Amino acid sequence: EVQLVESGGGSVQPGGSLTLSCAASGFRFGDYVMGWFRQAPGEKREGVSIIANFDGSTNYARGVKGRFTISTDLRRDTVTLTMNNLRPDDTGVYYCAAGRPGALLWTMKYEGEWSYWGQGLEVTVSS
Repeated sequence: EVQLVESGGGSVQPGGSLTLSCAASGFRFGDYVMGWFRQAPGEKREGVSIIANFDGSTNYARGVKGRFTISTDLRRDTVTLTMNNLRPDDTGVYYCAAGRPGALLWTMKYEGEWSYWGQGLEVTVSS
């Protein structure tokens, strides 16, 4: 059974930091691309960052570049999103996803390209 279990969400003041983790099981983690997506209240879900587990390549949404860092631990089958200098518009439900490599996947725009999704966790940035 495939599982993606997210942890680390919560509330933080603007300028603060949070680290999200996603523990994966049930598939060959090293063969997959892992991604983080988020959905703000009343908005569509959008891609935040992705990483290719097999070569470490990464991609970030424009609004998070320089503030967020994605990393993967192949020994623990875990992907982590470190979020610094958080802003109120980073608020939303964050989802972990896993997919087989592909050009469309890399754009983070086509949810149908992703094979597995986590349940999501809330991140609130507010003063």
